[in-house]
This record gives sequence, structure tokens and C-alpha cells, in this order.
Amino acid sequence: MGKHSQNMEKAVNFAKQHGMIRLRDAVKEGIHPETLRRLCKKGLLVKMARGIYISADSEVSQNVGLAQVSKRVPHGVICLLSSLQFHDIGTQSPFEVWVAIDQKAAEPKIDYPPIRIVRFSGKALSEGIETHLIDGVEVKIYNKAKTIADCFKFRNKIGLDIALEALKDSRQRKLCTNDQIWEYAKLCRVSNVMKPYLEAIL
Repeated sequence: MGKHSQNMEKAVNFAKQHGMIRLRDAVKEGIHPETLRRLCKKGLLVKMARGIYISADSEVSQNVGLAQVSKRVPHGVICLLSSLQFHDIGTQSPFEVWVAIDQKAAEPKIDYPPIRIVRFSGKALSEGIETHLIDGVEVKIYNKAKTIADCFKFRNKIGLDIALEALKDSRQRKLCTNDQIWEYAKLCRVSNVMKPYLEAIL
């Protein structure tokens, strides 16, 4: 097998192993960008977005956008409407991927998929994170209770009706306990806002 063929095989195997690869990661592995372009032309790789590739025989889930964004914004956490959709809470189906990043972090430059950046800080950023494997990518997503508290914290951004729908749906279906929601309500400093609504659905 020639060196060119070896490089192409190496690139395909690398994509299959990792589910979704970034151009910069491939280059670190000694894979030339031209090799990735040729593999796309041959139909062995698929370019999902700028600098993001997957194996052509990969089965892509409905949450592939979350995986793409997590690859491009590894310090971000999937939040708010995107987290609601992932956890199947309420009826939200956002066309943007909602991502929480630190107050001081640089604004990510992503052409696709469209993203909505929300600035978090301190424990509001670092607590309540779960890691889910989506299309071979480890994706950080806030848990159900933290997401609901965040919806109340950012009710002016997403709408109080969405926050209320999420709270009611989660309690009716017992997706999380009142204690869990209350813990994050205090952490996110929205306990006074949420208290009457929590009491109303007890």
C-alpha cells in the first residue's frame, strides 16, 4: 500500500474512531487537509461544517448539531432551549444551538450550525453539568433541574411561558424532584421568583 493510500486509510479510521473530527485534530495526527478533501470527493468522509468531518457510513442522530457545536466550542455547555429539547422537556424545537460560556470567554466564530451564546459565571456555569456521548462526541449539557432553573433566570431572554411549561412538564412527568429544582433555583439566585410557581404545582 502506497503512502497516499495509507494516509487516506488512517484518516478514515480516525474519523470512525472519534465519530466526528476537527481539521485541527486531524492535522495533529499527521493527516493533511488535502487528504480530507479527497476523501470527501470519494464519498468516504462527509464535511458537516467548516473544519468538521464524519465518516460517510456514520449514523447521525437528531442531536448531531449539539455534537458539532461541542467540537467547535469545547469549553461551552449546552443550555436553555437546546437542553430542554435534548431532555425532552416541554415543546421547544430551537433552530439555534444554545450554548453557555464564561463571561470572559471569547465569542466563538461558527458558521454552522447557528448558535445562541449565553454568558454564565461561577457556579451557575460549572454546576449541574452532565456529559452525554452524541455521535461519538462527549457533549456537556446541563441536567434537567439546572436547565429549569436557568429558564427562570433567563426568562426575559426566552419567555416566562417557556420556563413555566418546562417546570410543569418536569413535575407532572416526575423528571426531577422539587428538591433538585430548588437546589439549582438557589444556586442560580431565582428561588424567590420560582417559589410561588413551585408551590402552585405541589
